[in-house]
Amino acid sequence: MSTAPALPDKPKRRGLLYGLIAAVVVIAVVIVAIVLGTRDDSTSTSASGGEARTVKIGVADKSLPYWTTYTELAESKLGVTVELVNFSDYTLPNPALSQGELDLNQFQHIQYLANYNATADDDLQPIGATAVYPLPLYSLTAKSAAELPADAQVAIPNDAINEARGLLVLQQAGLVTLKDGGTAFSTTNDIESSKVKVTTVAADQTASALQSGSVAAAIVNNNYATAAKLSDENIIVKDDPTAAAAAPYVNIFAARKADVDDETYLDLAALWHDPAVQEVFLQDNPSAVVQDTPAADLQAETVKVEADAKAAQGK
Repeated sequence: MSTAPALPDKPKRRGLLYGLIAAVVVIAVVIVAIVLGTRDDSTSTSASGGEARTVKIGVADKSLPYWTTYTELAESKLGVTVELVNFSDYTLPNPALSQGELDLNQFQHIQYLANYNATADDDLQPIGATAVYPLPLYSLTAKSAAELPADAQVAIPNDAINEARGLLVLQQAGLVTLKDGGTAFSTTNDIESSKVKVTTVAADQTASALQSGSVAAAIVNNNYATAAKLSDENIIVKDDPTAAAAAPYVNIFAARKADVDDETYLDLAALWHDPAVQEVFLQDNPSAVVQDTPAADLQAETVKVEADAKAAQGK
């Protein structure tokens, strides 16, 4: 009995299948590598393992060393990347904050913030205190206010609040007399008598006016005095940062009203008081009086001062 010829074996497909799987794996690896290689660095992880948050803070003294300590601690302790944005013009940081270009700012005191809110019909709020700085009158030629020659040129800042505070310092020095004793909203129009010629210039120009010799004395805010390397030995009079009248002049972290309860922002305001930050801060600002006032108290003070500002503006 004859048998049918055997059919050929079916081709083995195992090798082909393994080849396809290997190719898929290679393609997947390449895709992952491409994705990782092109990932935006802004998605870096925080110290706690989550995605890092970047917070922009407007300041007027970015070059001072304490900010380096502060930003390093923000990264290591809070997992927050702080981006400092420096301003030389005091009129710019509040509009930048209001318009969302900044998340916070830290350059002003309550009196300045309240006057800004009243003028601009805004509602920025303090969320943490830093310090009260004395406002000094500097001279490179006179050792005291009494040594200033008759009709000497004296420069003061031209923004409303620092102008008023500067005039009060000049009155304290016996150089001018202000109507009704002066207020936190006095202007040069309120000068009733004067032993000097008072001129107003932009706050960031008072130090250069003094150093160029165009004025005999000048009111210079702390950050500009530090940048200009003016010495405490050149101070001929200053107000008292510990006095009760100095309460509205405590400097603050400011935020938009909608963000006053943001935990990250509150943590950043509190971080300013870390001992490591304070050690460096006080090296550059030995005359500053550090304040750690609760946010609710700062906001209540702002409401009060803002009402005074509106009344002074006739609103």
